Amino acid sequence: MRNSTTGWLLIAPTLFILFITGFVPFIYVLVVSFFDWNTFAQNPEPTFTGADNFRELVFDKAFLKSIWLTLKFTAFVLISQLVIGLFLARMLLRNVPLKGLFRTIHTLPLMIAPIAVGATWRLLTVPGLGPIPHYLKSWFGIDYILSRFPDQAFATVVIMDIWHWTPLVTLTLMAGLSNLPEEPLEQARIDGASEWRIFWDITLAFLKPVLLTTIFIRLMDALRTVDEVWMLTGGGPGAETRFIGLHIWRVVFPKTDYGYGSAMSLITLYLTIVMCWLLYVAMTGMKENKA
Repeated sequence: MRNSTTGWLLIAPTLFILFITGFVPFIYVLVVSFFDWNTFAQNPEPTFTGADNFRELVFDKAFLKSIWLTLKFTAFVLISQLVIGLFLARMLLRNVPLKGLFRTIHTLPLMIAPIAVGATWRLLTVPGLGPIPHYLKSWFGIDYILSRFPDQAFATVVIMDIWHWTPLVTLTLMAGLSNLPEEPLEQARIDGASEWRIFWDITLAFLKPVLLTTIFIRLMDALRTVDEVWMLTGGGPGAETRFIGLHIWRVVFPKTDYGYGSAMSLITLYLTIVMCWLLYVAMTGMKENKA
């Protein structure tokens, strides 16, 4: 009994902080989402409208497009970062030349704030000033103008996110790979299993908890990307890179439509929880099938 009380006392400050920073804002946003509250409207006072904000979201083409763009962006960056990160993690655990130097350079992007990353890539892509448009034009004859070509803007945002966050995936997967048990791997080699079979059936099986944690972290980060995209494209050209985080920001702050923005935030939170749950079920199901 005494140990139980001591344990609760030790985690009480953390629980209090989580309550203040997580649960209280969630309840506030939930309440506001049932109101029509726009400080620049004729009636700036909150007016209860029930589920009208959520009903309107179903037919909001701009909101639905921002969700689609966010999901497409998340799929591109998540798959790319996992593949590249796993490849680099396996390579960095081997005795390759200049491994320490490459590891240091590879992790440098993690030390840069997201808004600084977006500003740096903005300078790199400015026509007539940045090196990317210059070399694409001189070497390949490609006119690279983010404000004119939506596909270029989207691809650049994806590449920027991969460059910024792949080191995190590499580091987490390196930690998982370095702690793999040697006995199953050695036994599989003795039995004549190929390296690909060992990797697919044994390495990934033991790496699954690390992979699942990494996917959850990167999935949640990708779904709420704002800073880098805002600095690089501002959501343009048009609304072709206006992901859900940027769309909510434009509704809540410039338009001061707090009720509608709160409803968007709750839908985004629900979408994130559902996607994480589906991934967890899929990966645990794969584990049971292999067993």
